[in-house]
Amino acid sequence: MFTVEQVKTAHSKVKSGADFPAYIQDIKNLGVTYYETFVSDGHTDYYGINNYKTSSNASYNALLISQVSNIEQFKTDIKAHQQGKTDYPTFCSDCAKSGIEKWAVCMEKMTCTYFDKAGNEILIEQIPQ
Repeated sequence: MFTVEQVKTAHSKVKSGADFPAYIQDIKNLGVTYYETFVSDGHTDYYGINNYKTSSNASYNALLISQVSNIEQFKTDIKAHQQGKTDYPTFCSDCAKSGIEKWAVCMEKMTCTYFDKAGNEILIEQIPQ
């Protein structure tokens, strides 16, 4: 099974949202089938086959997630991030301001789904392969 350290090594290659598809392929090759990243502190729960789960530690000081979702601002922010205009910490801060609590990546469907604090799907994106 994969380790958090292996995932971190793959993630270290990511400089902006433009690098995200290659990162997904790297961790998929490690055996990650699904993961959830929590905007509040950056920790991630990774899942693999046979109910395997491992989690990373918090990666930054706690962010306050807005109670109210701002979908249009989030769409603007994610577009900028995917174009390489913002770094990861900025993207996480933007998510918090727009009320995004977490995102979940499904390797089988090759989707990334963003959720608000109430668990509502805010945006589902297909990950380029």
